[in-house]
Amino acid sequence: MQTLLFEPGVQRIADDVTGPITYLPEVISPDLAADWFATLREHGDWHASTRMMYERLVGVPRLHCHYAMADPRLPQVLRAALAIVRQHVNAPFNSIGLNFYRDEHDSVAPHNDKLHELVPHQPIVLLSLGATRTMVIQRKKPPRLKTVLELEAGSLLLMGWNAQLNYDHGIPKLRWPVGPRISVAFRVRPKKADKSW
Repeated sequence: MQTLLFEPGVQRIADDVTGPITYLPEVISPDLAADWFATLREHGDWHASTRMMYERLVGVPRLHCHYAMADPRLPQVLRAALAIVRQHVNAPFNSIGLNFYRDEHDSVAPHNDKLHELVPHQPIVLLSLGATRTMVIQRKKPPRLKTVLELEAGSLLLMGWNAQLNYDHGIPKLRWPVGPRISVAFRVRPKKADKSW
């Protein structure tokens, strides 16, 4: 993974041994971030889903959608976003997953991405659009060091494959009002004959 780590404002949350995890603010302008957010909110193929929790079916507290790079329905805004991401990270991304956090009640629990759904040693890059939301990143092993990071519109968060082994990350619910946010995640998925990525 090649990144531009010496840009102004770049924060290293984890080193290359356990991560890397790197935050790059202001990768795109506020106006462009707002335009992309509005386009994706209006035209994204958003879905709600459910999951089992405590022996009952509950709604997942966010909306989501997914696109393969080869999908002819891939919105032009995501093609433009990919071009920006590739200026910062050299990886053969083939999958884009989006999460829509509608307000302060939407969230994602602390987790790591499932390694069997990722190509080994390829990074994940998150582009944030819309309202600023807090991400909590915590080391899995003692000392369980915790970083609280404010993901601003137009920023990128780069997570190396090793980071999924060593850290959990999540977006907690908030106790105060906050506007909607879209997270655009670029990944390298294994190519499987029975599944279109």
